[in-house]
Amino acid sequence: MSDDSIRLKVMVVDDAAINLELMNKMLKADYDLQLVNSGSKAIELAEASAPDLILLDIVMPELDGFEVCRRLKDNPKTNHIPIIFITAKHEIEDEKLGFELGASDFIHKPVSAPILAARVKTHLRIKLMMDFFEMESSFLQDQISQHSVELKHIKDLISPPPHSKH
Repeated sequence: MSDDSIRLKVMVVDDAAINLELMNKMLKADYDLQLVNSGSKAIELAEASAPDLILLDIVMPELDGFEVCRRLKDNPKTNHIPIIFITAKHEIEDEKLGFELGASDFIHKPVSAPILAARVKTHLRIKLMMDFFEMESSFLQDQISQHSVELKHIKDLISPPPHSKH
């Protein structure tokens, strides 16, 4: 990315400092990173200033990644944020649950830098397209409403008034 382009914000949530350092090294050149070491802090920060994407560990103390995902997807302020689970868990049931909760993808540990970069880029591209389509849809709905009001006004102007009986 060039210096004059907009840098997208990626939140990385993992209770292990070494994993946060590793993600930081892999992604800091391309994204503004927010490194978070607990699920509750991730929810709080995402509500305050939504990142463009969240990379989320599943196995964490207090709130595990599944519960963090559930809470983020249940919140209208954060339910649009794509979540990619980063996990050592390889069970199909875990992936099934993650997708049911609203996760966009899974990346298994040990993390491959090229796979991480490709999936982050892909999911950010999808999010940007979705944001664009939502913005366009809202704009078009506003245009339709405005034109409907204008058409009603024109119709009222050209329609004869109702006959009044004396």
